[in-house]
Amino acid sequence: MNVNIQTVHFDADLKLVDYVSRKAEKLNTFHDRILKVDVFLKLDNVMHNIKDKIVEIRVHVPRHDFFVKASSKSFEESFDTALESIVTQIKRKKEKLAA
Repeated sequence: MNVNIQTVHFDADLKLVDYVSRKAEKLNTFHDRILKVDVFLKLDNVMHNIKDKIVEIRVHVPRHDFFVKASSKSFEESFDTALESIVTQIKRKKEKLAA
């Protein structure tokens, strides 16, 4: 599984990148055929006042892509919310395939 982290209009510190990649690696426990995970970290910039931190996660598996977007006051909180949502999507899709 390849984890690709992209920051938009800022440079993330090593601690944040490490946090995101460590948590994203755990997605393998929910789906064994994940090809790639794209994580986009963005700043919601309203008239040069940085308001919210936006995290978008796209998970590529054969014949399907999962996508989720979350925003909050910190990247960690946004990422955790997005990760919970993507895990729910993956579980739901696997249940449908099993049924």
